[in-house]
Amino acid sequence: MTQSALGFRSLDLTDPATFVENDVHEFWREVRAERPVYWHGPTDRYPGFWVVSRYADIQSLFHDAALSSARGNVLDVVLRGDDSAGGSMLAVTDGPRHRQLRNLMFSAFTPRVLGEVVENVRRRTAELVSGVVGLDTFDFAASVAEQIPMNTICDLMSVPAADRKSLLEWNKMALSSGHADSSDLDALGARNEIVLYFMELGQDRRDNPGDDVISMLATAEIDDRPLSLEEIAVNCYSLILGGDETSRISAICAVLALIENPDQWQALRTGEVSLDSAVEEIIRWSTPGIHLARTAVSDLELHGKKIRKGDIVTLWNISANNDESVFDEPRRFTLSRSPNRHLAFGHGPHYCLGAHLGRAELRALLSALVAEVERMELRGTPRPIYSNFLTGYESLPVHFARRPR
Repeated sequence: MTQSALGFRSLDLTDPATFVENDVHEFWREVRAERPVYWHGPTDRYPGFWVVSRYADIQSLFHDAALSSARGNVLDVVLRGDDSAGGSMLAVTDGPRHRQLRNLMFSAFTPRVLGEVVENVRRRTAELVSGVVGLDTFDFAASVAEQIPMNTICDLMSVPAADRKSLLEWNKMALSSGHADSSDLDALGARNEIVLYFMELGQDRRDNPGDDVISMLATAEIDDRPLSLEEIAVNCYSLILGGDETSRISAICAVLALIENPDQWQALRTGEVSLDSAVEEIIRWSTPGIHLARTAVSDLELHGKKIRKGDIVTLWNISANNDESVFDEPRRFTLSRSPNRHLAFGHGPHYCLGAHLGRAELRALLSALVAEVERMELRGTPRPIYSNFLTGYESLPVHFARRPR
């Protein structure tokens, strides 16, 4: 932690430890008030970039054609140079190609298509929660939270059951770690393993198509041309990453927040607040994906700061979702909060395809907890993840006391 030339406290936003070792919400309060747009100077390893922190600015910039995601949308990646998946993966594609890919993939994520998938989520979640209620102590992250989203997205893609454990382990390493000393090579290796896996599976589905998302990608054409195996693989990588990380971390944060706020747990149990309202507050409160990165493709000005073509611009959702001008007492966990127009799923053209499924998974978890659990207790210290893109916990030791019938 240092003092900038202007007297502001500065944090190194490229360092994963920053988000574990500091009160980042206090930091963002100061930033929103005093320097809503500022230049984060270069570090020993990375070039400098712009930091945008206010809700209104971030929401607007999600729509601004002056910013592009094609070079990468995660700080750690874009600071190293162009994302190798740019122009191929939906999340790092803009313009007509983005619309074509999005229209193709959206057909697999409509509420109507997901009806059976959501029902399976409810069943699986109820079974998982029922299986841990009454145990002396268990790790909620490993026993419940890790099992729901990964299996759900793998069901959509018809990923063989025997491969799912490896995918989960690679996924947990791709953009975060449970250890402060993990290396960049570990993350790169994990990302490569996922892409290589889906290239092989994509070829198999092209040869033997079925009724699943990978088969849809493998047999589809855009501009009269089939997607390459690389395009299939990177979009599967994006689905696995987005489909697992956000829901898994939100679920862990939900249980911890309910333990730390027993009045809110009571309100949920008694039906004083609706499940849908609770889901939105949990997503806002946790904001697992804390930023999105963009690159300026033309000059623009914001709060008197001149952003030049080629500059990296980072949009900090974790700050936007705690902006006092939008959310009353943002650091108060309030399940009845309304309105709750958080930006956890993004906004505009890149709004998360899996938002409906993510909400359904959290709703299923809360419903199962209300049905089965009388009281939740923390039985140890949660282990945080180390990442400058994701925030949350890798481990959560707890006890669930069974609700009387």
